[in-house]
This record gives sequence, C-alpha cells and structure tokens, in this order.
Amino acid sequence: MKLTSPDFKHNGNIPKKFTCQGDDVNPPLVIENIPAGAKSLTLIVDDPDAPMGTWAHWVVYDIPVVSSIAGNSVPGKQGMNDFRRLNYGGPCPPSGTHRYFFKLYALDTLLNLKEGVKKRDLEKAMEGHILDKAELIGLYKKI
Repeated sequence: MKLTSPDFKHNGNIPKKFTCQGDDVNPPLVIENIPAGAKSLTLIVDDPDAPMGTWAHWVVYDIPVVSSIAGNSVPGKQGMNDFRRLNYGGPCPPSGTHRYFFKLYALDTLLNLKEGVKKRDLEKAMEGHILDKAELIGLYKKI
C-alpha cells in the first residue's frame, strides 16, 4: 500500500494551510495498492517529537475502502485526539521542526467502535486485523 499527498512530499514540509497557523484542515491524501480483502481503513496522524511524548493529531477509523481522502473532510468515524477534540488538529509544534506521521492501515473488518475512542484503544482493537500499512511523513516548523 502507498500513501501520498498532492500537497507535500514524503519527508517534505507540510503547507501552512494544514496547520494551526493556517486553516487547520487535513491535507488531501492519495491511497494506492489497497490489499484485496480490505473492509475498512484507519488513519492515525501523530507527532513523535512532541515534548510530552507522541501527540495524536487525528484518529479516524471505519473509513470506507477509497483511493483518496479529500482535504478538509471527515472520511470516517473520529476518535479523540490529544487536543481533546474529535476533529483534525494540524501541526502546531511549540519549537523546532517536528515530524508528523500519517499512518494508514487496511483492515479486514469494520471496527464498529463508538466515536471518541482514544488512539491506544483503537490500536488495540486493530490488533490481528491489519492487512497492510502505509506511512507518509510531513515536517513542520512554526514561522
């Protein structure tokens, strides 16, 4: 499986529009080579460089099997991020350049969890159901 964005390259800079200094909306994503048998997709966006440990920016699951996720969209059920919100929270590092990992999982099932689930509970529910994983890393530093 492959995950890309038309707005930034892997290990490239995330445009300001998709951050707390811009419109704070999710970037568009393109998904290729989804495995046969996939019943749903899950997307977790997090920042391992956050001062207090890995910070979850977006938790989305039960996404239909699609070849793209539109910018400024809600493609599935949303879990609780570390901003204590259900929606996308864009890059907003307190200092320096941080890495933002867009992790996409193809699952062999629908998880049917209630909205608002936390990232760790979602990851536990996904165990044994992951068919494939793709990752896109973007960088951001406040200007």
